[in-house]
Amino acid sequence: MKVSQAKPRSRRVLDQSLLVLGTTILAAGLGAMTLAPGLSAASSHREAPLIAGDPRADNTDVYAFTSPDKADTVTMVANWIPMEEPNGGPNFYAFGDDLRYNIKIDNTGDGVADVTYSWRFRSTYRDDANQFLYNTGQVTSLNDPDLNFRQVYDLVVTTGGKSRTLLSGVPAAPSRTGKASMPDYTALRKQATFGLPGGGKTYTGQAEDPFFADLRVFDLLYGGDLSERGQDTLAGYNVNTIAIQVPKKQLALRGNSSRNPVIGVWSTTDRAGVTVSDSRDQKGKGTAKQWKQVSRLGNPLVNEVVVPLKFKDAFNTLNPSQDRTVQPVVDKVYDPILPKLIQQVYGIPAPKTPRNDLAEIYLTGICKVCGPIKADLNAHRLNKDAPLRKIVPAEELRLNMAVPPTAKPQRLGVLAGDLAGFPNGRRLADDVIDISLQAVEGAAQTGVLVPALADGDKVDTNEVPFDSSFPYVALPHTKNVNRGPGAAGRTAEQTSASPMRKTTQAAAFAGVGVMLLGIGGFRLRRRGKNS
Repeated sequence: MKVSQAKPRSRRVLDQSLLVLGTTILAAGLGAMTLAPGLSAASSHREAPLIAGDPRADNTDVYAFTSPDKADTVTMVANWIPMEEPNGGPNFYAFGDDLRYNIKIDNTGDGVADVTYSWRFRSTYRDDANQFLYNTGQVTSLNDPDLNFRQVYDLVVTTGGKSRTLLSGVPAAPSRTGKASMPDYTALRKQATFGLPGGGKTYTGQAEDPFFADLRVFDLLYGGDLSERGQDTLAGYNVNTIAIQVPKKQLALRGNSSRNPVIGVWSTTDRAGVTVSDSRDQKGKGTAKQWKQVSRLGNPLVNEVVVPLKFKDAFNTLNPSQDRTVQPVVDKVYDPILPKLIQQVYGIPAPKTPRNDLAEIYLTGICKVCGPIKADLNAHRLNKDAPLRKIVPAEELRLNMAVPPTAKPQRLGVLAGDLAGFPNGRRLADDVIDISLQAVEGAAQTGVLVPALADGDKVDTNEVPFDSSFPYVALPHTKNVNRGPGAAGRTAEQTSASPMRKTTQAAAFAGVGVMLLGIGGFRLRRRGKNS
């Protein structure tokens, strides 16, 4: 039922009904509600101290893969704002108006972006003087008058130092406030997906967080008890997603994806008018106020696990071309911390250093002359027109666009013989936690999985399936995640009514009651005032 479509007389009856219904639900909810402890969760997305306090700028994951249903294109997905609880109102999740969101592509190997896609957002309210609601009724389209808060954006592409606007003032999909408010989010997503000049398409809006992992690994590797693995910490949470699908020729060096199939991909966030200082700035004076990069992400888990705490904030400000200049970070690629911790907790011997295999994965790409991994996969050196003397070690998510999509993708990607998976790009379903654990223990070099870690974190798939077409990410969840420690499974769409869930349902009913009272009462009061 769409409130704004009711006739005037029907509206009065409806609003009176909302008051009655709201009172009933509120009473039922308050009567059943009891106090219960909350549940806290940590996310590997919040990888560095400064960015952890700036969620709108915090890039959680980057994906790049040959589109499975359109093999002449590449799809790149970047997500922001970690741990979005679906019931996060009344102010839900917005892209920052003072931020610039970028997806960058290096096709020469010099660590500098040759193609950059940038999104800038603008926010407006239809009525912020008389409303507290994100939406004032059921939203069935992006121009629905009941959508009170809305965002539009401009998309600009920069190549060869020249920028041109691809889209201007087009709407992003809103946060999904719930099934009552937005019953058909698929329709909203379709309306927020736009074709691009020269081919391709883009989507911006909310989505289910595609990252799946048991992040209690950060509690000293499950406290030394592997039996405690298996809970998807990210289950039920949403993220803000920017996705773009473009023809391969638009990304390849000299426009030729056959001769030059390898690209490096990463995402950044720039903030306007800030002063950024970090451990490299000994005097703490910072820099001039202008667009400054505050977040960066390429390969998963690099800043979280490889980079030492002292340099995490600095890493977020670097361009990949600068990576090799920060020796303490480079040293931790060749002599990583994690294998030593695994040896300490589980007694699994750490591979010998220097770890040239990890440098190949993270800094140079994989090729036979690049390091000990005997395969030509995704190093920029494989591009026939790449200037070899300008190629530098740089942390980028590298993708060989010539590798076709796999008919039956393997979650362990290249380690399972599936060359279309991580670390050759990253697909949504690639199990990067398990792959990374095996790689850090030397499996990429030996070709043999470490038996003691064969099960990884025991979270092998996402809690909901991904879509088969662009933008591939799943629809955002609508059910609350925080159900208390007694809630079995804790997945967002779970329907079992445990005692803890009944408590949460009661609280939700109470909230719905207040909402209905507010909507009905406000509309009746406003009509009485205007009549």
